[in-house]
Amino acid sequence: MAKKNYNLIIGISALVVIVLLIAFVGYLVSKPRPHVIQGETEATEYRVSCMVPGHVTELYYREGQEVRKGDTLAFIDSPQVRAKLAQAKAARAAALAQSSKARNGAQQEQIAGAYELWQQALVQEDIMKKSFDRVQKLYDQKVVAAQKYDETKAKYDAAVAQARAAKSQYDMAVKGARAEDKAAAEALVHQAEGAIQEVNSYLEELYLVSPADGVISDVYPRQGELVGQGSPVMTVTDLSDIWFTFNIREDQLHGMNVGDALKVSIPALDGAELDATVNYIAVRESYATWKATKETDMYDARTFEVRAVPAESITGLRPGMTAIVVK
Repeated sequence: MAKKNYNLIIGISALVVIVLLIAFVGYLVSKPRPHVIQGETEATEYRVSCMVPGHVTELYYREGQEVRKGDTLAFIDSPQVRAKLAQAKAARAAALAQSSKARNGAQQEQIAGAYELWQQALVQEDIMKKSFDRVQKLYDQKVVAAQKYDETKAKYDAAVAQARAAKSQYDMAVKGARAEDKAAAEALVHQAEGAIQEVNSYLEELYLVSPADGVISDVYPRQGELVGQGSPVMTVTDLSDIWFTFNIREDQLHGMNVGDALKVSIPALDGAELDATVNYIAVRESYATWKATKETDMYDARTFEVRAVPAESITGLRPGMTAIVVK
């Protein structure tokens, strides 16, 4: 009888231990795990693009190489720009010739020719004056017909007008171009020089330079390929301007504000921990950040973008590395 009671106690004890063990394991399994806030490292990137279309003649840097601000990264050859420069120079030469002509006035040969035409017109006017005077006397005496008188008078008037016109041409040759013509010719010179300056600015843009210190992270075209206007050629990543970006659901922000201090772990750097400061919090676009909480009578949570800048630089930190907020 005692042996039966002992076995019963052992069985009950074992059952209690098993129940307790199952309950403990269930508690461990069902215990909510701490939420991990994971983000990534980002840095300022500069897209180096060309202003004019052309062929990539030279690529002076490759991916991964460090560059300094002002370094020449590539050269774009553009025959169209060279052709425009030749056209602009030809237009300037023509404008300078017109301006010189307007300033210097007519040549001596032109003035002499205009004077001779004026004198010839004066002689013709004198001859027609004499002829008209004779016809006038005869007409007064009723000797010639009225038609003959009218024809002679018309020829005389034409000779007078021709002499005046020749005198005007001579005066213009002596005085040279008008002030308005000189100003117009000078304006054409300035216009041509402006066109040359514009083309020269395009020529300078054929040499693509780095806008900042950094690392070449992308090279898009190959040497010899044609690139269009505004097409990116390289990307320069400024590793001195680096930050961490986290996408955090609003119910997990827990009062996080701009200026708060964070401790961030970088798995790629053997879990190195960095001090960082929150400098930016903004809601993400709604079309990609709404998340239903599923429970009845709960709300839909939105996602916020949180950025934090490290307090100091760390060797080896690169854009794309995972960043984890340490609780």
